[in-house]
Amino acid sequence: MNKSSKDWTKHELKIYLLLLCAQADSVQTQDELALIKRKTNSDTFAVIHQEFNMDDEDTSIEKIEKSIAKLDFSQMELAELKKEIHELFQMDKKFSAAERYLDKILDNIVY
Repeated sequence: MNKSSKDWTKHELKIYLLLLCAQADSVQTQDELALIKRKTNSDTFAVIHQEFNMDDEDTSIEKIEKSIAKLDFSQMELAELKKEIHELFQMDKKFSAAERYLDKILDNIVY
């Protein structure tokens, strides 16, 4: 079954969001992908990664925005999501301008 953003679970949205964050500086490193893969199973990762690869950044942000609006995240869940995003951003020990820009966009959408 091919899921679109309209029926993602919270977990699937998180994986998609982390993939976008890994791509923020235009390079998805093996370490970043490994971190994301540790947070899910291989089937979920494969489906979400394939969908992510077909989307451009604007489409990705739109999908995330629509999904966040539909899913009922608690404040604790949002805090954990933000922590995981920042963990991913810090994988390479740098917080690039592109990552900071995406972080601000996500602050407006997610939090």
